[in-house]
Amino acid sequence: MLKKTLLATAAVALVATSAHAQDVFRVGILGGENEADRLRNNQCLIDLLPEAIGVKEVQLFPAADYDGVVQGLLGGTLDYAELGASAYAKVYLEDPEAVDPVLTTQQVDGATGYYSIMLARKDSGIESIEDARGKRLGFADPDSTSGFLVPSVALPAQLGMPVDEYFSETGFGGGHENGVLEMLKGNFDVQVTWSSGVGEFADGYTSGNIRKMVDKGLLDMDEVNEVWRSPLIPNGPIVVSNQLDQDVRARFIEFFKAMPENHPDCFRSVQGGDFAGFIDVDHSFYETIVAARKSKIGS
Repeated sequence: MLKKTLLATAAVALVATSAHAQDVFRVGILGGENEADRLRNNQCLIDLLPEAIGVKEVQLFPAADYDGVVQGLLGGTLDYAELGASAYAKVYLEDPEAVDPVLTTQQVDGATGYYSIMLARKDSGIESIEDARGKRLGFADPDSTSGFLVPSVALPAQLGMPVDEYFSETGFGGGHENGVLEMLKGNFDVQVTWSSGVGEFADGYTSGNIRKMVDKGLLDMDEVNEVWRSPLIPNGPIVVSNQLDQDVRARFIEFFKAMPENHPDCFRSVQGGDFAGFIDVDHSFYETIVAARKSKIGS
């Protein structure tokens, strides 16, 4: 697994460094769902961004996992990515000057956060976190906020014991989508993933991995239970490299802030669900997550 991660990271870096920053705008896309879907969902950026921000070409780099994008940002081979708060914390703790968080999404109810939600198959009989004791828990990715960091911190505080003692087994499902699929196959009894937690459960809520999987026909909400929900997590940041040309940076931020109104289909495709729009953020918005990651993981 480590070898595959290193190879994926190296591939992102090698391809991206062949482009000149002033001519090519390089987009990092986190792992979490299959590559074809990620490329298709972000195709509109290739179509719209060059004229909007004044570059010749936009290139997409879908990393195999979260760390591929993290290393691309740290190495200066990516210009923009949308990260989870924990992945941003990893970048910041390794190099505080590598990127700036500039925007985040706002839910349709005005909230600027989302939830880690634990799902179980309905036919498992698991209806609550109490029912999940002694069962197998699936995480998403070591650098995921909702898929690892927050559950690993919030669950022990609620349960009064370490996660490894409460559950019979824990493991990583290879991203949010794959993790839920592994739970549906019976390889995990419960799985944590991310969701707005707003709207109707039957629809997979308004946005997040659960909604994406419902929209793609991969998940039927009649077949699962929500057994646990975390405290509200700060929505992840849109970050830009500090090596990015300042004029391109300003145009990019302007384009993204106007995207919900000017290009609603692209906005929904890139974000994977329904949001009210973007709001401005800076590092201070993520200080609690940075502190939690430093305490729990170290970097």
